Amino acid sequence: MKKQNALSEEEYKKKLTPEQFSILREKGTERAFSGKYWNSKEKGMYHCAACGAELFSSDTKFDSGTGWPSFSDVVKSKAVKLDQDNAFGMQRVEVTCAQCGSHLGHVFNDGPTSTKMRYCINSACLLLKKK
Repeated sequence: MKKQNALSEEEYKKKLTPEQFSILREKGTERAFSGKYWNSKEKGMYHCAACGAELFSSDTKFDSGTGWPSFSDVVKSKAVKLDQDNAFGMQRVEVTCAQCGSHLGHVFNDGPTSTKMRYCINSACLLLKKK
């Protein structure tokens, strides 16, 4: 379903790299330990690569050991949408950008901080705007 102010799928294909399109628009994933942000310690704000919406602050990023960037919280409560994902015989919670509907990754309730959340997000879905 197309969100308000979202691009058409053809426009996303032109804007995004093939890997980004596969992950963001077709619910793919990148290989663990392969994305450019999985081990990044740089400070700043992570934005949706498809629409530019603010999603996560580097202040909430932590090393989960999974090979994907992990965050303990979103920058604001309505930045993402959560939906049940039962694909591939697993029960998970999918994280999508609330602004454009693009797939970002999944969230789990096993995080090490007080939120107990681990937003496990594909690097290809993110753009870091450094502080």
